[in-house]
Amino acid sequence: MPYGKILRPHLNVKEKMIAVTQLNGKQYWINPHQIEAIETNPDVTLVMLSGKRVVVRETPEDIIDRIVEYRRQIGAFKNEE
Repeated sequence: MPYGKILRPHLNVKEKMIAVTQLNGKQYWINPHQIEAIETNPDVTLVMLSGKRVVVRETPEDIIDRIVEYRRQIGAFKNEE
């Protein structure tokens, strides 16, 4: 499979990633599977599996809500009760 090819091409970007806002107001799309941790120090920082850190305006609760909604969209909770 070529680099960058999407496994689920029928999904649009909003269904593959979650939107976050950088401190400068720029919207940024992040793959929620790549988020390792969410820190508050005092800015909210997403720590990615790659080690990259992304500082965002959203609260940790907002990020978690978006991840949960993303997981619902892809059916990740089907086997969870």
